[in-house]
Amino acid sequence: MIWFIITHIISTLLEWIRIGRLSDQEKDLEILILRHQLDILERKHKKPIRPTHVEKLTLAVLTHMLKRVTNRTTNQLRGIIRIFQPETVLRWHRELVRKKWTRKLTHQRGRPRISQEIEDIVVQLAQENVRWGYGKIEGELLKLGITVSQTSIRNILNKNGIVPVPVRNGSIGWRHLMNHYKAQILACDFFTIETIWLKTLYVFFFIELGTRRIHLAGITSKTNSAWVAQQARQLMWKFGDNNDFRFLLRDRDSK
Repeated sequence: MIWFIITHIISTLLEWIRIGRLSDQEKDLEILILRHQLDILERKHKKPIRPTHVEKLTLAVLTHMLKRVTNRTTNQLRGIIRIFQPETVLRWHRELVRKKWTRKLTHQRGRPRISQEIEDIVVQLAQENVRWGYGKIEGELLKLGITVSQTSIRNILNKNGIVPVPVRNGSIGWRHLMNHYKAQILACDFFTIETIWLKTLYVFFFIELGTRRIHLAGITSKTNSAWVAQQARQLMWKFGDNNDFRFLLRDRDSK
């Protein structure tokens, strides 16, 4: 099956190269001949055509490429896609993209789940020591030989209805704090783009919380910590020394 797919892809690419060498008149004549043959086939062939998986993949990718290059609507594609509905072919491409993201993982990813016993200890420490923040609780857990991140501690306390230390002690709230320091805060994250070849591109961007201004940091197909750090470094070089940014909001995504 794999060799059949590879052979089909190579033959399609060779055919593409051959067509690229034809003159405009030769292409026009070939298109007219192929359309005439399709008209005959549609009249004579009454049974539904059942393409193979590889044929679906090839037709879906080529149709999506044509739609993207020419900006044609689905109705405008009906004159080109004759033996199938254009909506059906475009749905095949969407299914290919969806299968890429919903395929089963060969190994479990993410942090292991925190046991109920550790959660009870975190809650007990927070209830008995109302002035202990996430960092203090993390340090006390380390003394007990328990390693839990501050983010996990925050999630555990939120789940059990325990508010952060500043709120418990009557200090300013999180919303007021963010509004006060928003001019000094940058946030960063990724979003993804799927190419016509089903290749995933990761777009790295920053946003200024004070002005809501967006900064495009970079685009890559493979992310790692060194690349991300370099894009952030280059953005700060762009800002120069005359900026007020002191804090960065980010998640703990593996990208």
